Amino acid sequence: MENKYHSEAKQQKLPNQRWLIHPEQPETTQQLAKVLEISPLIAQTLINRHISTIEQAQAFLDTESIKLPPPIQEFPDLDISLNLLQTTISQNQKIAICGDYDADGMTSTALLLRSLKHLGAKVDYAIPSRMQEGYGINQRIVEEFHSEGVSLILTVDNGIAAYQPIVKARELGLNVIITDHHDIPTDLPPANAILNPKLISENSPYRGVAGVGVAYILAVSLAQRLGKLQGLTKPLLELFTLGTIADLAPLTGVNRRWVKRGLQLLPHSQLAGVQALIQVSGVKAREQGNFQKNNHQKSLKPDDIGFRLGPRINAVGRIADPQIVIELLTNDDMGIALERAMQCEQINQRRQELCQEIEQEAIAWCESSQINLQQERVLVVVQPGWHHGVIGIVASRLVERYGVPVFIGSYEEEGEQDSAPTVRGSARGIPEFHVFEALQFCDDLLGKYGGHKAAGGFSLPGENLDKFRSRLSQFANQCLEIHHLKPLVTIDAEAEFKELNFELFHEIDLLHPCGIENKAPVFWTPNVRVSEQKIIGKGHLKLTLIKAEIIQAIAWRWGDYFPLPSMVDIAYQLRENTWNGQTNIQLELVGIRLPREISNNQNNLSKKAEFSYSNRPYTCSISQMGEVPELRIRNSRGEVLAIKQGERIGLLGKSRQNAKQVNVSEPQFFNLIKAAMSALEI
Repeated sequence: MENKYHSEAKQQKLPNQRWLIHPEQPETTQQLAKVLEISPLIAQTLINRHISTIEQAQAFLDTESIKLPPPIQEFPDLDISLNLLQTTISQNQKIAICGDYDADGMTSTALLLRSLKHLGAKVDYAIPSRMQEGYGINQRIVEEFHSEGVSLILTVDNGIAAYQPIVKARELGLNVIITDHHDIPTDLPPANAILNPKLISENSPYRGVAGVGVAYILAVSLAQRLGKLQGLTKPLLELFTLGTIADLAPLTGVNRRWVKRGLQLLPHSQLAGVQALIQVSGVKAREQGNFQKNNHQKSLKPDDIGFRLGPRINAVGRIADPQIVIELLTNDDMGIALERAMQCEQINQRRQELCQEIEQEAIAWCESSQINLQQERVLVVVQPGWHHGVIGIVASRLVERYGVPVFIGSYEEEGEQDSAPTVRGSARGIPEFHVFEALQFCDDLLGKYGGHKAAGGFSLPGENLDKFRSRLSQFANQCLEIHHLKPLVTIDAEAEFKELNFELFHEIDLLHPCGIENKAPVFWTPNVRVSEQKIIGKGHLKLTLIKAEIIQAIAWRWGDYFPLPSMVDIAYQLRENTWNGQTNIQLELVGIRLPREISNNQNNLSKKAEFSYSNRPYTCSISQMGEVPELRIRNSRGEVLAIKQGERIGLLGKSRQNAKQVNVSEPQFFNLIKAAMSALEI
């Protein structure tokens, strides 16, 4: 059987992945499952998210049970901001919002426009041109605001890195409040007040809010102070939910709590624009149970926003005029809202076409250039003629394909004939790579840049491109090991097909809203037979899989791997699929590999590997202890960490007799084990 798999491997091209399967913790799993009356698969998923006690689980599943501190205690400049806004409104002076052209920035702008008008403010807005000006407030906008008699500038989802424009605004006598969530630069702009969750305690429940979250906190706090909150909370919460999910903000802390509320509001939205967007995108609300199992209500899911509503908003900011979205989200006329929603739909279709064209060209360039990614550890792709508005999406797809950080760019239109045209680009990272720190490492080569750990944007003179590529490779080699250079598939638990039913699917609702830092559970099943497979749509695979039971599956953008081997291990999420009036459970494949049953894979038992972790050398191997395999990791001092498969407690010491017991789920051991398993390719 092993030879058959190896012969198939030579003929088959499979996704370049590394799998991390969380260790089973049967005792804790059974305890949680029994007390909370949930499936062991869901209980194991909670444990994998460091929720291992009954109290932690109840608090996680019932988001409303946690008492939140008042935001004014958490954000040092919130009181200053409220005083400034209150004074400006009472004196009938003009406020101008400077937003951003992504979904976070546009929903933030709409949120503050709605709330400030509701509170009686004279308010207008501006969003810089993505194509002509790029990200963030600039001197032109500042001077324009000044000429229009603006008294107070309010930035949303930008401004933290706009030192010179803020200096200019202050010189002209304008007050400035910066609301942003991007990483903090060395020198803070001289604004009157700065609201940024990166400036507050890492333990604060508000730490992970996106730009729209900061705008929401400011708007609600101001309405409370002015005694005019009634009728405002629900529409603002809807905009908060749209922006938070579309911006891929972590669904933890207040984000998880407020998004859960917002998803229940959206099916019955009070906003004409949201109703129109839901209508044209075909999103349907579904019944979702909460922690009190008998209470069900209609709700959207994060995927409805992440894959349906969000892209239609984002597409406008990427390749068209953001004013379309602002009008969509601030207009109460259903006729106008439907017109704007249809524009979003058409623009999104064009965005999809551009993404597909650029992705194919980028892949062709990568394949023809024969770049050594194990040596470079970062991919830098710059070509003329690519639309700046969509290259960030393509960057994400290249990360998914090649498993390395991707910096992708094109040339400014007006500079293509010059000897040194300007390059503008977007970057996307992998878990072990910090994009913003990488850009800071190249500071002297760049023009404007910004971002955070996972993503960023940048510009640079074309003559610096080779140095930029070399400098990024230098940074990547400092923080990335060879085993990092494969997309990571993190798996919660092994499941049999007979367990994959509607009861389990609805139990997953208990974990929602799922998204960044609270991923939807991923299960895996070994030794699955692929009985039917075909390519559908734009390069997707539709599969019929068999292991005692028959189940349908979909694999998005896996057309390049057709046909798949006849026997595989699969990793997947559960989806509901309705066709011809019938609704069934469907698997959405996120990982696939050739079968690796330990009983049939004795090669691993004699396999050894060397690897580096935190700049220290280690060796590792798999040994058989009775019927159970044991992973052994040795450091340069001769100490060995030994972990049996499925065990939470391991042994650490120079000999088994004198070794101490350690909890291998603790981060320092868990991450070391991940690195060892990657080195052993298991």
